[in-house]
Amino acid sequence: MAQAADFGFGTQIRKSPYFEATLRWGARGFSVYNHMYIPRDFGDPEQNFWNLVNDAILCDVAVERQVEITGPDAAEFVQRLTPRDLSKLAVGQCKYVLITNADGGILNDPILLRLAENRFWLSLADSDILLWAQGVAVHAGLDVTIREPDVSPLQLQGPKSGAVMRALFGDGIMDLKYYWLRRVALDGIPLVVSRTGWSGELGYEIYLQDSAHGDALWEKIMAAGLPLGLKPGHTSAIRRIEGGMLSYHADADITTNPFELGLDRLVNLEIDAPFIGKDALRRIKETGVSRSRKSLAP
Repeated sequence: MAQAADFGFGTQIRKSPYFEATLRWGARGFSVYNHMYIPRDFGDPEQNFWNLVNDAILCDVAVERQVEITGPDAAEFVQRLTPRDLSKLAVGQCKYVLITNADGGILNDPILLRLAENRFWLSLADSDILLWAQGVAVHAGLDVTIREPDVSPLQLQGPKSGAVMRALFGDGIMDLKYYWLRRVALDGIPLVVSRTGWSGELGYEIYLQDSAHGDALWEKIMAAGLPLGLKPGHTSAIRRIEGGMLSYHADADITTNPFELGLDRLVNLEIDAPFIGKDALRRIKETGVSRSRKSLAP
């Protein structure tokens, strides 16, 4: 088993609440994502893939930092950040969105969670959207508060993830619909769970709302899941590619626009909202694109 002394960790990069647990459970290598360490190696990557597609894996994805937007104008402000029409986004629902700049370039492709009428989370890919959103708010003229809450997600993915969730939370959790969320607790630990993930398999994301419980939460999930085939693991680039899921910086960046990726469905130029990049995206749509997703690959 790897020991902390085997790795060179710096003080300027944050560790997740599950860091020590992942070491105990065999993490052998890490990389940096959103200024945090993320486990990338639990041994044979091929076996990690088969664990995912045949059984279930638990992944530390606390690096998916949350940007919380609250206040009387929260819904209007969130719509200003994205070209996707959010007018029908219900409380308890999630959506995959793009955040674009004034040139129509993609800054991030987070999952947006609506926890209450005026409370939203952006569950981020790898870029500093907290700073972007706070900057946009300065001259927006809207009453919002933008902060990073104490929230740390795990991903529970694979065909047996539903059985693990049932063991943890009871039969009622099986009613959770794809891209919806629910507030739950596990032995008093406050959580939000969503039926989302980055694998193309049945899966859930478990958002811990108090980092002090990180170690206990990991152990409780593994204890419930071991009899059902659950293994510790890391997100699978192979499976997300098979599932047609983008990876920010690998498949898109600030120089990429939604139309180049075939993501026209995430851009609604007919809504009244003055979202950032609207004029640029309209021009791009009228002119057409000179490259497509295939030509973006290295």
